[in-house]
Amino acid sequence: MPSFLTPASRVIDLTQTLCSENPSWDGDCGFKLSNSVDYSYSTVPDLFRVQSFTTRAGMGTHIDAPAHCFPRAKTIEGLALDNLITHCVVIRLDHLANENYIATPDVITTFERDNGIIQPNAFVIFCTGWNKYWNNPTKYRNDLQFPSIHEDTAKLLIDRHIAGLGTDTLSADAVGKSFPVHRAILGAGKYLVENIANADLLPPTGSQVFVLPTKIREGTEAPVRIIALA
Repeated sequence: MPSFLTPASRVIDLTQTLCSENPSWDGDCGFKLSNSVDYSYSTVPDLFRVQSFTTRAGMGTHIDAPAHCFPRAKTIEGLALDNLITHCVVIRLDHLANENYIATPDVITTFERDNGIIQPNAFVIFCTGWNKYWNNPTKYRNDLQFPSIHEDTAKLLIDRHIAGLGTDTLSADAVGKSFPVHRAILGAGKYLVENIANADLLPPTGSQVFVLPTKIREGTEAPVRIIALA
């Protein structure tokens, strides 16, 4: 067991698996994995399978850096580790959420009444339960109608000085909303993580999260491996 784990620690993978069937914003995943060298072309005992893949940067569980929406803002490689490895807050909305649900500021008020004020540098996940449709891309995409977050809610979290915001849907903004949550969160120098898995396995507070994007120079988005210790 790694030294930073206690016997009581649970390691929770919050990452969806990348494959060509993944749901996406425009319906075309664009992910392709291929073999450039296969075992049958190798010489025993030196067997190798060499692969390459193509994908859009914002596929699967991925992170948006501020430069995703704002020219000259911070890109992926500039995100501070102190903001990516931090404490995690999970706001459970799966008992309320449906495709038309919008998380308004009162969900923060209710959460803080029960759990205390959200502390600075938290990574805040909205757990809507929508990830249950992940393996049904048509339903998960749902013509871009899924649980989303209100701009005022994002602004309230910015007032709490969060590190970043996560959601278990394709986007914090549903279609037709002009992406106000993206503009608020990224405009404040924070980051967004979308398509999170297994957030329902985490407690409201008390877990640690590791948000580990592929470190792409000048990247505005990147695939991310995100795990939590609970």
